[in-house]
Amino acid sequence: MNNTINVIIAGGKTGGHLFPGIAIAQALESLSQNVKILFVGTNAPFETQTLEKYRYAHKSIFAKPIKGGNIIRKVFSFSIILVSLIQSMIIMKTFKPDFVLGVGGFSSFAVVLAAWFLRIPTAIQEQNAFPGMTNRLLSRFAKIIFTSFKETKGLASNPKATYVGNPVRKTDMTEVEDNPALSNFDPDKFTLLVTGGSQGASSINEAFMDALELMDHTDKFNIIHQTGINDEGIILEKYKHLKINATVKSFFHNMPQLQDMADFVITRAGAGTISELCIKGLPAILVPFPHAADDHQTFNAKALEKQGAAVMIKDDDLTGQILKQTFDGLIGNKERLAGMTKRLKHLAMPDADKKIAAYILNSKNIRG
Repeated sequence: MNNTINVIIAGGKTGGHLFPGIAIAQALESLSQNVKILFVGTNAPFETQTLEKYRYAHKSIFAKPIKGGNIIRKVFSFSIILVSLIQSMIIMKTFKPDFVLGVGGFSSFAVVLAAWFLRIPTAIQEQNAFPGMTNRLLSRFAKIIFTSFKETKGLASNPKATYVGNPVRKTDMTEVEDNPALSNFDPDKFTLLVTGGSQGASSINEAFMDALELMDHTDKFNIIHQTGINDEGIILEKYKHLKINATVKSFFHNMPQLQDMADFVITRAGAGTISELCIKGLPAILVPFPHAADDHQTFNAKALEKQGAAVMIKDDDLTGQILKQTFDGLIGNKERLAGMTKRLKHLAMPDADKKIAAYILNSKNIRG
């Protein structure tokens, strides 16, 4: 009997979808030596380069977001789904998966649907408090739905939904070596991490730099700033102009480790970020991305704010002055910060990756 289990993890493109998939892959490998993993998604550089860094096999399919609108758009969307469905079935026949897990993103739709057609066990993992369109559609076909929030909109009462939390990837030693901040920072200083997610956020970058101009004694902080590829040069120049020594990069692959170094975060409200903050008990100002599908980041941020575990500032309201006032009010109140840390850790579910991995490994004999 062949004890090897072949697993496809479908979806990605952005860190919010890709990193939970990587976390589950890591958990699968930690629980079994007889697992073979293939990621199927897009050919987006971020996705392909990240998976190469983590040494996971990857195949891309032709996939685009599902669009409504007029008949021409609907026909175009249907034709793309048909092409990606055929590509997915070819991959299935070649790789012969025992299980297919969708982690969201439009590229996961055809892969999970193809698995359903071929009667291969499936599951989807929803990271957000408001599910994306792809997972809303796939919830009809998947055998089980792993949710990250207890009150996931539209899924809380679904009998197939299982609340496990959002998987968080592990940092490896190659990432530690890539980190220039480790040898440059004073561990006795308050460390502030600023990030707009894997793609950066100009509004956060601009507001934070404006806030720094209004602050006194910025030398009492260590600052780690992930800018996104488009703003890196501009932000570096601004730090130089302000004569502030900060560690600035377009993207850090070792974000979990940087979060371990940080005392406070200013960030977007993607589900992966929310989960990492909870596990680490890291207080934050959350600025939801206003153009996220179905405004799901606002739902994520409100879920934490409602518990007193974070503070939310809407992107439209974000200015240097408001950011400075909010930040000063929080770091000046150690009791409130300690309370936020306590509430975040209470919300944490650090074993989500292992729970999903265990389900997959126990499912090899499931069919249909």
